[in-house]
Amino acid sequence: SDNLEPTVIQLYTKGITTAEIAELIETMYGAHYSKATVFNMTKAVNEQVQAFQQRRLASQYAAIFLDATYLPLKRDTVQKEAVPIAIGIRPDGTKEVLNYQGAPTE
Repeated sequence: SDNLEPTVIQLYTKGITTAEIAELIETMYGAHYSKATVFNMTKAVNEQVQAFQQRRLASQYAAIFLDATYLPLKRDTVQKEAVPIAIGIRPDGTKEVLNYQGAPTE
């Protein structure tokens, strides 16, 4: 379990479902992982995303940039989609990702 957990998390962040990951692990390694086991391994990722979304932002930014990057995301199929990103520059020059959101186009 400990050896495969980073792989499971990486697959999950690429948009592979827990059921597909469990099936892949069994096919490749002969180890049976239930969807619940895979979900529990990925819970830390979900908690980190939730903490990011609920954090307090700085009260002031010298500039805000909006940009996008294309990443492979899974909806019904895996396709590259634009992920718009808002980046704030604080008065001291440090950068902070303010938010991001998956979108089919930029």
